[in-house]
Amino acid sequence: MEASIAIFFGSTTGSTQMVAEKIRDLLGERLSHLADVNTAEASELEQYDVIFFGVPTWNVGEMQDDWADFIPNMSELNLAGKKVAFFGVGDAVGYAENFLDAMGELWAAVYAQGAPTLVGVWPTDGYVFEASKGLYDDNHFLGVGLDEDNESHLTDERLDLWLAQVLQELALVEAAGEAVDEAVAQ
Repeated sequence: MEASIAIFFGSTTGSTQMVAEKIRDLLGERLSHLADVNTAEASELEQYDVIFFGVPTWNVGEMQDDWADFIPNMSELNLAGKKVAFFGVGDAVGYAENFLDAMGELWAAVYAQGAPTLVGVWPTDGYVFEASKGLYDDNHFLGVGLDEDNESHLTDERLDLWLAQVLQELALVEAAGEAVDEAVAQ
């Protein structure tokens, strides 16, 4: 049985929505649902096996408004047994001290709902920033980090590699080649 996959995102300026739509296009028929948390119900999260969470860091390390309103509604959810992946959008130049902080805050809120399995941990190599709550460990983000303000030219390549890695970790595709193997190994 094929896993049901959904993307839930919040977006203020449209950058995170654009990334969510790129992921939607890359997933193609594998994707079951795409939702903006501004209009979604928290209970929808429980309907899917795999959930992609897209979150921008807003202002100075703050949670984006739609997610800030959505997270309290998640308090009664049970996400145990789910697999989750994160993509975060931030500005590593203007806000180097809190690049992707909202991704870390959202992961904490999601993890509190039954400790779902995290997939798609992404290397920090190639990123320049000072600090982040979006770190998994010293060398990895919780998911792919994107900087549409300063590094939009890297978005497509990062998404392609990250999504191939995620699908491999979910056992939805065979090994996706050397580039993904290198990214996973780091």
